[in-house]
Amino acid sequence: MEVLETVAAVRARVRAERRAGKSIGLVPTMGYLHEGHLSLIRRARAECDFVVVSIFVNPLQFGPQEDYNTYPRDLNRDTRLAAEAGADVIFHPTPEEMYPAGFQTHVEVEKLSQGLCGAFRPGHFRGVATVVTKLFNIVGPDRAYFGEKDAQQLAIIRRMVRDLNLDVEIVPMPIVRESDGLALSSRNTYLSPAERRAATVLYRALVYGRDLIAAGERDGLRVRDAVRRTLESEPLVSRIDYVAVVDPDTLEEKTTLSGSVMLAVAAYIGKVRLIDNIKVVVD
Repeated sequence: MEVLETVAAVRARVRAERRAGKSIGLVPTMGYLHEGHLSLIRRARAECDFVVVSIFVNPLQFGPQEDYNTYPRDLNRDTRLAAEAGADVIFHPTPEEMYPAGFQTHVEVEKLSQGLCGAFRPGHFRGVATVVTKLFNIVGPDRAYFGEKDAQQLAIIRRMVRDLNLDVEIVPMPIVRESDGLALSSRNTYLSPAERRAATVLYRALVYGRDLIAAGERDGLRVRDAVRRTLESEPLVSRIDYVAVVDPDTLEEKTTLSGSVMLAVAAYIGKVRLIDNIKVVVD
């Protein structure tokens, strides 16, 4: 497996594979790979002839007080794991390679970026949409693979692909969880042992909301409030950014529940911000 650091090198490599008639899969990541990422790579390996994994901690999607400088990085570990999962190439550019001096063009999906995480991380999704558009243009994949844990990101990328007529199939993949329900995240490494135990409250709160719906509750505001109360019951939850009951595609609030529904939360365990969601189909 190769690790390529320049746009030109990746384009040349993909061009050669295209000439050989191969299909191209892309798995965009910020590295520090976990089983969630590896499930994306394995799916890409099963469906595509040639798999590119990008590892790039994108400065555009971090705010000034966020963890860009301390975000976990380990390229040697990531290279080994990606190769074992079936990647052919890792694209590992520098920020200067992705955003040369004078860079001034950005991509923004307006309405979908405003609520949920967008309300608390201004500019984050503009950074996501910009880097993903660049990766699509650099790699030119037939398929690109994204995890459903970042549900708002997934909705934004799908809308961006539709609106800009980008010729790529977006393949969503289910959330991968620990045995106690905690959604895998590179940021879980920040948690102390006590915080790690407390972090399971996100999933427990969502499951409680899902169970209320299964028991017949159709008032979205009641479900939302019940999920919030469960989060508030955990002393190590230091802040709740949001609890939402929304349409998974439009991200609009659902007050009367029917059809596809997503329960989504963002909360701090100590100083660590975690997100999670569960989807429910309401008969």
